[in-house]
Amino acid sequence: MTATATSTANLRALLHGLPGVDKVGVEARAAALGTRSVKTTAKAKAIDLAIRMVDLTTLEGADTPGKVRALSAKALHPDPADPSCPSVAAVCVYPSMVPVAVPVLAGSGVHVASVATAFPSGQAPLDVKLADTRDAVALGADEIDMVISRGSFLAGDYAKVFDEIVAVKEACGDAHLKVILETGELGTYDNVRRASWLAMMAGADFIKTSTGKVPVAATLPVTLIMLEAVRDFRAQNGRQVGVKPAGGIRTTKDAIKYLVLINETVGDDWLDPDWFRFGASSLLNDLLMQRTKLTTGHYAGPDYFTLD
Repeated sequence: MTATATSTANLRALLHGLPGVDKVGVEARAAALGTRSVKTTAKAKAIDLAIRMVDLTTLEGADTPGKVRALSAKALHPDPADPSCPSVAAVCVYPSMVPVAVPVLAGSGVHVASVATAFPSGQAPLDVKLADTRDAVALGADEIDMVISRGSFLAGDYAKVFDEIVAVKEACGDAHLKVILETGELGTYDNVRRASWLAMMAGADFIKTSTGKVPVAATLPVTLIMLEAVRDFRAQNGRQVGVKPAGGIRTTKDAIKYLVLINETVGDDWLDPDWFRFGASSLLNDLLMQRTKLTTGHYAGPDYFTLD
């Protein structure tokens, strides 16, 4: 599916022509996959993979350079006592904190992600959103997490949302673009599917569930719908797009449920940090505690690891 013209009428025909989501079916499948057990040997590999998929995030008004430097150091060496522990995928911060993270992470392979486009509301003129994006990239961010205008989407102005994503993608230059749908504000599973396709058609490298700033963030059913969307989009267009659930994923048990969901829905191609991320802050510590338990036979305790 491609948008040969970006009028709202054409986009509406494309998006409303997508198959409807079976609410009962998707919730039942997500619940069933969430009960799958994982053997101990597989669990160790799953924990390391989940660590490698974490976008270690701090997006608070009280963020300081010291906090971001410490977070960046933790991203590189999550467990300083165990050099076999892998680094995370990225550190995600506000644009003003990008210059703090960049020198710590330079050359490490850990990405610097920045939110942009008037995060978390997206309520700003397009020129402000584009300046926000260009500034973050100029400061050294190599990934941009943008927010769509949920108001425009819910009002049916699909062309405005599409055109904004296209413009932000262009402003990103070589930086990868993650498009936050804020699924908790979209109202229906059908809207989640439509927003996923709209973002991908406009050039998103990743589609992301949430800002983490609204009460309903990532859920298994919503992520299942988004995984099905990226699978079907690749089958139709030949381009692979990543998925990032964010907000509310706090435990190793939660993370493993998502890994099972990936494996059963889209397969090995997405079981990689290049194609799947967890937007999280507290998740990493739980992964580290569980990893230590598997390695040593006892829990290190929550105060063993730094609080983020």
